Amino acid sequence: MKRKIAPKKRIHFDQSGVIPYRKKSDRLEVLLVTSIRRKKWIIPKGFIEYNMSPFQSAKKEAFEEAGVKGSNSTKILGNYTVKKNGSELLTKIYSMKVTRIFKNYPEKNLRKRKWFSIYDAAKKVEIDELATIIRRLGRKRRKTN
Repeated sequence: MKRKIAPKKRIHFDQSGVIPYRKKSDRLEVLLVTSIRRKKWIIPKGFIEYNMSPFQSAKKEAFEEAGVKGSNSTKILGNYTVKKNGSELLTKIYSMKVTRIFKNYPEKNLRKRKWFSIYDAAKKVEIDELATIIRRLGRKRRKTN
Protein backbone atom coordinates (compact mmCIF):
# COMPACT_ATOMS: atom_id res chain seq x y z
CA MET A 1 0.00 0.00 0.00
CA LYS A 2 1.32 3.37 -1.05
CA ARG A 3 1.74 5.85 1.76
CA LYS A 4 0.10 9.24 1.30
CA ILE A 5 2.27 12.25 1.85
CA ALA A 6 0.53 15.26 3.29
CA PRO A 7 0.93 18.40 1.23
CA LYS A 8 3.32 20.98 2.62
CA LYS A 9 1.43 23.42 4.73
CA ARG A 10 1.94 27.02 3.73
CA ILE A 11 2.38 29.37 6.61
CA HIS A 12 1.30 32.96 6.19
CA PHE A 13 2.99 35.83 8.01
CA ASP A 14 2.21 39.52 7.89
CA GLN A 15 4.84 42.21 7.68
CA SER A 16 4.61 45.96 7.33
CA GLY A 17 7.00 48.53 6.01
CA VAL A 18 7.27 52.19 5.21
CA ILE A 19 8.67 54.17 2.37
CA PRO A 20 10.23 57.12 4.19
CA TYR A 21 10.16 60.23 2.00
CA ARG A 22 11.13 63.88 2.04
CA LYS A 23 11.04 66.81 -0.31
CA LYS A 24 14.44 68.32 -1.06
CA SER A 25 15.04 71.11 -3.56
CA ASP A 26 11.46 70.70 -4.82
CA ARG A 27 12.17 67.02 -5.55
CA LEU A 28 10.80 63.95 -3.81
CA GLU A 29 13.33 61.52 -2.34
CA VAL A 30 12.84 58.16 -0.61
CA LEU A 31 15.13 56.51 1.91
CA LEU A 32 16.28 52.95 1.31
CA VAL A 33 18.38 50.75 3.57
CA THR A 34 20.49 47.70 2.82
CA SER A 35 19.46 44.25 3.95
CA ILE A 36 21.76 42.77 6.58
CA ARG A 37 22.86 39.59 4.81
CA ARG A 38 22.71 40.26 1.08
CA LYS A 39 23.27 44.05 1.19
CA LYS A 40 20.42 44.66 -1.28
CA TRP A 41 18.48 47.93 -1.21
CA ILE A 42 15.13 47.54 0.57
CA ILE A 43 12.65 49.59 2.58
CA PRO A 44 12.45 49.42 6.38
CA LYS A 45 10.07 46.56 7.18
CA GLY A 46 9.46 43.72 9.59
CA PHE A 47 6.90 41.45 11.19
CA ILE A 48 3.90 43.24 12.66
CA GLU A 49 4.46 43.31 16.37
CA TYR A 50 1.89 42.14 18.87
CA ASN A 51 -0.33 44.97 20.17
CA MET A 52 0.78 47.33 17.39
CA SER A 53 -1.02 48.42 14.26
CA PRO A 54 0.77 47.62 10.99
CA PHE A 55 1.75 51.30 10.61
CA GLN A 56 3.00 51.62 14.21
CA SER A 57 5.11 48.51 13.73
CA ALA A 58 6.46 49.83 10.41
CA LYS A 59 7.36 53.17 12.02
CA LYS A 60 9.28 51.28 14.70
CA GLU A 61 11.21 49.43 11.98
CA ALA A 62 11.97 52.75 10.24
CA PHE A 63 13.64 54.02 13.39
CA GLU A 64 15.52 50.78 14.12
CA GLU A 65 16.70 50.13 10.55
CA ALA A 66 17.02 53.63 9.05
CA GLY A 67 17.19 56.00 12.00
CA VAL A 68 14.20 58.11 10.97
CA LYS A 69 10.94 59.16 12.57
CA GLY A 70 7.96 60.47 10.71
CA SER A 71 4.51 61.92 10.74
CA ASN A 72 1.61 60.02 12.27
CA SER A 73 -0.65 60.52 9.28
CA THR A 74 -0.02 58.04 6.52
CA LYS A 75 -1.47 56.40 3.49
CA ILE A 76 -1.34 52.72 2.69
CA LEU A 77 0.29 52.49 -0.72
CA GLY A 78 -0.23 48.80 -1.40
CA ASN A 79 1.17 45.41 -0.53
CA TYR A 80 3.13 42.57 -2.00
CA THR A 81 3.64 38.89 -1.24
CA VAL A 82 6.89 36.94 -1.39
CA LYS A 83 7.56 33.28 -0.76
CA LYS A 84 10.38 32.54 1.63
CA ASN A 85 11.35 29.19 3.17
CA GLY A 86 7.98 27.63 2.31
CA SER A 87 6.03 30.50 3.83
CA GLU A 88 4.17 33.41 2.31
CA LEU A 89 4.98 36.87 3.58
CA LEU A 90 2.40 39.58 2.96
CA THR A 91 3.96 43.00 3.40
CA LYS A 92 1.73 46.07 3.75
CA ILE A 93 3.44 49.26 2.60
CA TYR A 94 2.79 52.74 3.99
CA SER A 95 4.17 56.17 3.22
CA MET A 96 5.88 58.15 5.96
CA LYS A 97 6.96 61.76 5.68
CA VAL A 98 10.28 61.99 7.53
CA THR A 99 10.32 64.62 10.26
CA ARG A 100 13.55 63.67 12.05
CA ILE A 101 16.80 61.94 11.05
CA PHE A 102 18.94 60.45 13.83
CA LYS A 103 22.71 60.16 13.75
CA ASN A 104 22.65 57.09 15.99
CA TYR A 105 20.06 54.32 15.80
CA PRO A 106 19.89 50.60 16.69
CA GLU A 107 21.01 49.06 13.35
CA LYS A 108 23.43 51.79 12.27
CA ASN A 109 26.38 49.39 12.14
CA LEU A 110 24.43 46.68 10.27
CA ARG A 111 22.96 48.64 7.35
CA LYS A 112 23.63 51.53 5.02
CA ARG A 113 20.96 54.14 4.38
CA LYS A 114 20.72 56.41 1.36
CA TRP A 115 18.26 58.89 -0.15
CA PHE A 116 17.23 58.20 -3.75
CA SER A 117 15.01 59.87 -6.30
CA ILE A 118 11.76 58.01 -6.96
CA TYR A 119 13.14 56.79 -10.30
CA ASP A 120 16.44 55.55 -8.84
CA ALA A 121 14.81 53.92 -5.79
CA ALA A 122 12.40 51.99 -8.03
CA LYS A 123 15.39 50.73 -10.04
CA LYS A 124 17.37 49.71 -6.94
CA VAL A 125 14.79 47.43 -5.29
CA GLU A 126 14.52 43.86 -6.60
CA ILE A 127 10.81 43.24 -5.96
CA ASP A 128 8.80 44.47 -8.96
CA GLU A 129 5.66 45.14 -6.91
CA LEU A 130 7.68 47.30 -4.50
CA ALA A 131 9.14 49.28 -7.40
CA THR A 132 5.58 49.91 -8.63
CA ILE A 133 4.54 51.08 -5.16
CA ILE A 134 7.51 53.48 -4.98
CA ARG A 135 6.58 54.97 -8.37
CA ARG A 136 2.96 55.27 -7.17
CA LEU A 137 4.16 57.30 -4.16
CA GLY A 138 5.88 59.70 -6.55
CA ARG A 139 2.72 60.15 -8.61
CA LYS A 140 0.54 60.68 -5.52
CA ARG A 141 2.92 63.24 -4.02
CA ARG A 142 3.09 65.20 -7.32
CA LYS A 143 -0.71 65.41 -7.42
CA THR A 144 -0.99 66.71 -3.85
CA ASN A 145 1.78 69.32 -4.12
